[in-house]
Amino acid sequence: MYINPELFSTHPEKTATQKEMDSYLFLEENGVDYIRAEHDEAATIELCEEVEKVIDAKICKNLLLCNRQQTKFYMLLIPGDMVFKTKYLSAQINSARLSFASGEQMEKLLNVSPGSLTVLSLMYDKEENVELLVEKNVFKDEYFACHPCVNTATVRFLTEDLKEKVLPALGREYTIVDLECPEDEV
Repeated sequence: MYINPELFSTHPEKTATQKEMDSYLFLEENGVDYIRAEHDEAATIELCEEVEKVIDAKICKNLLLCNRQQTKFYMLLIPGDMVFKTKYLSAQINSARLSFASGEQMEKLLNVSPGSLTVLSLMYDKEENVELLVEKNVFKDEYFACHPCVNTATVRFLTEDLKEKVLPALGREYTIVDLECPEDEV
């Protein structure tokens, strides 16, 4: 996988897609200083781990979930190295039988394709159809890293800016969840 070793602190002049540019402009308009890395498609956690070495931050794993009836949708942010078990989440949000939403639902609700889901894609959810859930450990690191609505780039900014600037600018409330596996199940 190719990763450009040069990091940038502004948006690209010409090469960005509209979704990617929307992400950079959203961050800039809301006073969020960021660095960005350009790379080949990084649609898996293993590939994201290579990018993490370059940007010196952990990339957040983003999952789009839905209830069995597909009437409630949830974006879950968890640390990239955390294993996700639905039973721990279901009990906390009182929603049994959670499953992954389809790529078509992701496109329709958040204007992104699988592998590119990010908290920044909530800017496209004007009707607030997707509820945001944040695993408690996401806020522990100094930096937060995610894709800018495409998986050929990654941005890193302060986790404090996620809480104090990004989420308020998105107009989003969020629910903190604890998905750490109990010791007797490790």
